[in-house]
Amino acid sequence: MNKEKYYITTAIAYTSTKPHIGNTYEIILTDAIARYKRLLGYDVFFMTGTDEHGEKIEQKAKEAGMEPRVYVDKIAGEVKTIWDLMNTSYDKFIRTTDEYHEKAVQKIFKKLYDQGDIYLGEYEGMYCTPCESFWTDSQLVDGKCPDCGREVKKSKEEAYFFKLSKYQDRLVKHIEDNKEFIQPESRKNEMINNFLKPGLLDLCVSRTSFKWGVPVDFNPGHVVYVWIDALSNYITGLGYGSEDDSLFRKYWPADVHLIGKDILRFHTLYWPIMLMALDIPVPKQIFGHPWLLSGIDKMSKSKGNVLYADQLVEKYGVDAIRYFVLREMPFAQDGSITDELIVGRINGDLANVLGNLVNRTVTMVNKYNDGVVENKNVAEEIDADFKKVVEESVRNVTEKMDKLRVQDALEEIWNMLRRSNKYIDETTPWILCKEETKRDRLNTVLYNLIESIRFGAILLKAFMPETCDQILEQIGCSKEEATIESIRKFGFIKNETRVTKTPEPLFARIDVNEKKEGAKEEKKQDYIHIDDFAKVKLKIAKVIQCEKVEGSEKLLRLQVELGEEKRQILSGISKYYTPDEIVGKQVVVVWNLEPRKLKGELSEGMILAAEDPDGNLRLLTVDGDISSGSEVS
Repeated sequence: MNKEKYYITTAIAYTSTKPHIGNTYEIILTDAIARYKRLLGYDVFFMTGTDEHGEKIEQKAKEAGMEPRVYVDKIAGEVKTIWDLMNTSYDKFIRTTDEYHEKAVQKIFKKLYDQGDIYLGEYEGMYCTPCESFWTDSQLVDGKCPDCGREVKKSKEEAYFFKLSKYQDRLVKHIEDNKEFIQPESRKNEMINNFLKPGLLDLCVSRTSFKWGVPVDFNPGHVVYVWIDALSNYITGLGYGSEDDSLFRKYWPADVHLIGKDILRFHTLYWPIMLMALDIPVPKQIFGHPWLLSGIDKMSKSKGNVLYADQLVEKYGVDAIRYFVLREMPFAQDGSITDELIVGRINGDLANVLGNLVNRTVTMVNKYNDGVVENKNVAEEIDADFKKVVEESVRNVTEKMDKLRVQDALEEIWNMLRRSNKYIDETTPWILCKEETKRDRLNTVLYNLIESIRFGAILLKAFMPETCDQILEQIGCSKEEATIESIRKFGFIKNETRVTKTPEPLFARIDVNEKKEGAKEEKKQDYIHIDDFAKVKLKIAKVIQCEKVEGSEKLLRLQVELGEEKRQILSGISKYYTPDEIVGKQVVVVWNLEPRKLKGELSEGMILAAEDPDGNLRLLTVDGDISSGSEVS
């Protein structure tokens, strides 16, 4: 296993307001990359945190009637809660108000001043408070901030300046010599053409017009410019400037900074020049990811289109939202999030492709082989192609992840899952089970399917960790069988592995036509097309056992026989029937209804009943004797 060091960071979250799902995308993306590197055996250090200083935050605190420290404590707490809610596996959460960080920033500022890279002067120009950015008149767009489009204000004050121009040629050479330093390529071109070619101006790196920041200890009337403060976290969080800098010596330089494209200038110009001045290696790569838009617009409170991760999780679940934002975001272009798009991904990818594959396969292993997986090595030509697709998925996913193409990596996994579903249709286990001479072939097919699911679950560990654990548990996979090494070659899972008896659906389909709560029902005839009715499979079932469900006043647990198949069905009919009255009856059941859980128990179908206007309910039973399992037509 690889023991190479890997240091990855997010841009620390700005604590002016609670982070929305667009901000949260970044921590999920970084987490997926960190988890995949750990799966490959890397010694990963993953850092995130909060940026808590600056004029904007001082103003927000004043508007809220709070002291700045109280305000940032509140917002930082909300950030950490959301990061934890999204099951992100960071190793360190840094706050720029942490005492050790502030002291290290003061040392950095003093060092740069002492060696002549920072000098005292006077700033006069335009300042964007929301972006904490300085601009010249020529850089403004229609008199407004070129980054956010908001109003700027004229500012004049004594300030310290950092000699960016001194290091410009060295930075340009580094970018030219290291083609992967700024990614995607379009972001690199933007920095070169818009900033480096026109020439860098010296950067104002202190303020005197407000107090909420790290004081310049040798001139207390000044506070350190927020971006010098914030960018330093990537090294101070590792102990740089402290008595114990062992983590810094171990993990620096960073392998990748994952940031939003809107703060690329600070990370690809100011930060590497600052490190060059400090004689510290620059990060290996800076990736400016695109934005997650609300529909077609950037999220904004003023537009009323902000979506928050905790609200989305409450509706759809953690892994569904993790999957959506990772799958929906291209490498270089903006992505979009709406409820309709989320439901489409859940129904199409998670329920139909992944959930259906796992549920069908585990159900068949239980039904046809008493829950035991056993490879009889009765192969056919189709198996070789299937195994090749499964095995190649590991290499393909790893190649995509090495290039930070997370969306493409997920597409590789889903290609393999779709191929597994197709393999079921090609090998027809429901037909193989009918001939005793085909039993060994049936066992081989089921083994191959369980093995492909194991591959998929392990590859999904980085993206949907909770779902992955559920899948591995359902297919009876041990810890030894859940490593990247175990999926280098097809066939690692042991014979006699036992799958779970009652597979729990991973994702329930969401009815896109479901009416909003409280909406009035339209009084009209609900006709359906004959094609819709043809999808419903009704069969005759004989009730062989019945008992009350503990903890429920309504539910009865029925064991029914449909020919050679046996199923468990829960029905809310205990008010109308005792268990003894039902045993032996031949009833009509919906055979192809998706299994679901009621009171923690699996129900594999529905028994049909009729209710009269007085509320009396009777089961639909058969007139005369007919074989159980017969279809109703």
